[in-house]
Amino acid sequence: MAGALKEIASGTTRVAVLRDPAIASGIGQFGAIQAVAPSLKVELSPVDVRDAGEIESAVTAFAHSANGGLIVTPSALTTRYRDLIVALAARHKLPAVYANRYFVTGGGLTFYGPDFIDQYRRAAGYVDRILKGEKPADMPVQAPTKYELVVNLKTAEALGLEVPPALLARADEVIE
Repeated sequence: MAGALKEIASGTTRVAVLRDPAIASGIGQFGAIQAVAPSLKVELSPVDVRDAGEIESAVTAFAHSANGGLIVTPSALTTRYRDLIVALAARHKLPAVYANRYFVTGGGLTFYGPDFIDQYRRAAGYVDRILKGEKPADMPVQAPTKYELVVNLKTAEALGLEVPPALLARADEVIE
């Protein structure tokens, strides 16, 4: 996600990572992003998502300095406040990468993440194997193998960003 943000907004040097600190994956996702941040030359700021007021004040404070961007990790809370998060990114001219495509269809800049339909298909294969007698404990855990990239050109234009042609060529969907 951090790489996609840096590619679409190369001047980004500071990134606020919106996460839910109450779930283990929120902390783990921040750790994974933290691991790649030095190679991208970006400084990270975790933003804990608990309620609308906290999100608004944290993003507004973060936006006061230049060259910022957002990464929004997946959680029930970021989904609940998605309209607010997309509106704040637009208001403060912050390029953002989201972990769910519905943020982008709702006006967000870009989505990069697992192809959920592919994951559902693969899960169906697991169900089939279990129904045929295989023990779930003997089956390996699978990580996503197919990822999607969706770019909203209208939002990019509103942010004053020119999306690199190479990124557009790799995109699974371009919203105009």
